[in-house]
Amino acid sequence: MTSGRGGTESSGSGDIARTLDLLWDTGRRPSRGPKPGLTLERVVEAAIEVADRDGLGAVSMRRIAAELGTGTMSLYRYVPGKGELLDLMLDRVQRPSGDPADLGDGGWRAALEALGHATLALYRRHPWLLEVNQSRPILGPSALDGMEKVLARIKPMGLSDPELVSVIILIDGYVVGAARTQLYEQEAERSSGLTDAQFWEAQRPALEKAMTSGRYPVLAGLSEDTFGPDFDHFAFGLQRILDGLEVLVARRAGS
Repeated sequence: MTSGRGGTESSGSGDIARTLDLLWDTGRRPSRGPKPGLTLERVVEAAIEVADRDGLGAVSMRRIAAELGTGTMSLYRYVPGKGELLDLMLDRVQRPSGDPADLGDGGWRAALEALGHATLALYRRHPWLLEVNQSRPILGPSALDGMEKVLARIKPMGLSDPELVSVIILIDGYVVGAARTQLYEQEAERSSGLTDAQFWEAQRPALEKAMTSGRYPVLAGLSEDTFGPDFDHFAFGLQRILDGLEVLVARRAGS
């Protein structure tokens, strides 16, 4: 799946009122289905499966109908179009589990650490999420359930309500950047046919010459494991963000 395939889609691009009806199950259900067992949930699941496999650009009403073995016009009994379908897909993949342990068994820091790793895992399962402009999301039950769950755990931080929401935005922004970098690395390996090790090995003679030139003394003095695969850059960065938040929480508590 290529991140740029099909361009960038935007949440909220469909009929907002109709999308909300579908998300909150307040809309009119089809009086009769074109195929026994076909439901809105199955339509959304099929769309997610296509996006996971072939990218968001591959998602169309015709393609989903083919996956489900039904006619394209039949899908319009369940969802008006791709814009509304995309918002249903977004809400579906964000559906939180009912296990409280998913956000750790400690305080707010453990909850945010678990949130960071869970969000990264979400982007790994569904890379097409990085193709979606979610600056204006349609808020369905899954999105609100997830936010409610996180806010309940971080409320003891003692920050103002806007600051608590900003904390969630901060974690998500960090994760999106890390997920995008990982996706680009995977795409580079696929498109070039070179593994990461082969790519850097091809540069080794030139880099060794540069390091012995005396022009880069700091770089030449770095330990051999500096750029090795064993260091978890994501976890390191996430912990430093949490360290900063801990300083803020302590400062607020002291004041």
